[in-house]
Amino acid sequence: MIQKSYEKDGVLYLIPTPIGNLDDITVRALKLLQEVEVLLCEDTRVTGQLLSYYKIKKKLISCHEYNESKLGMLVLSFLKKGKNVGLVTDQGTPIISDPGFLISKQIIDSGYSVVGLPGATAFVPALISSGISPSPFLFYGFLNSKSVKRRKELESLKKYPYTIIFYEAPHRICDTMNDLLEIFGDRDVALNKEISKRYETIVRGKISNVLNDFDAIRGEFVIVVDGNREIEDFSSLNILEHVNLYIDDGLREMDAIKKVSKERGVSKSVIYKEYVNRRESRNSEFDSQ
Repeated sequence: MIQKSYEKDGVLYLIPTPIGNLDDITVRALKLLQEVEVLLCEDTRVTGQLLSYYKIKKKLISCHEYNESKLGMLVLSFLKKGKNVGLVTDQGTPIISDPGFLISKQIIDSGYSVVGLPGATAFVPALISSGISPSPFLFYGFLNSKSVKRRKELESLKKYPYTIIFYEAPHRICDTMNDLLEIFGDRDVALNKEISKRYETIVRGKISNVLNDFDAIRGEFVIVVDGNREIEDFSSLNILEHVNLYIDDGLREMDAIKKVSKERGVSKSVIYKEYVNRRESRNSEFDSQ
């Protein structure tokens, strides 16, 4: 369904703010911070410092993970009156591992406009300065804070062939890096701390080396880790065994067939036909025993 909003109604703008250096803000973002009637922010004190730096005065409403789901109707009331609303987080782009999604979804579902601005976000500078292949990549964000669940997440990602980007808090960085080494193996990694701030640091190398070469006392971290580049040899498997390998990993039958088709460079129809024939043949053998 195509959604259209009314021109007379207000717009919710998602406005990126600097992740460190206060000069890392776009001209358009500054104009909108001045123009919107209301500004939702994660912490009024943090946003207040940014606005003060640029001599902007604005009505601020606190919007964080604990009250976001309750603010949708308030934002809608502003939009219905033709008032534009801005939404910022403490640092970076709203919704990217930050609040904003619940309100944005409610506004979109109600038929009003949500406009996201380009701007500061930590994972992009971390990726382009990592020295690790930038495309394709998976932005994962924060892993689970619980050790068992975090390790389970990493187990599900260890065969992923493309670059993966994680965010991590300083008090968990050592545990997460050790889990990466144990589960992913000793891959290439770039560990970024305090991006665009005074003590910005990038440590590159194998995970085992990086573990011994960074200060984890303070600072937010971005981890850029190489994907699984090992080329698996499936030549010893027949089509049935190859497809069932991925079904056992949790893929649906057609998704498993599609993956086998890509890995073997053979059309899906050929793989499907061979898979069905071998499966029926195997079932017939079992029935005759």
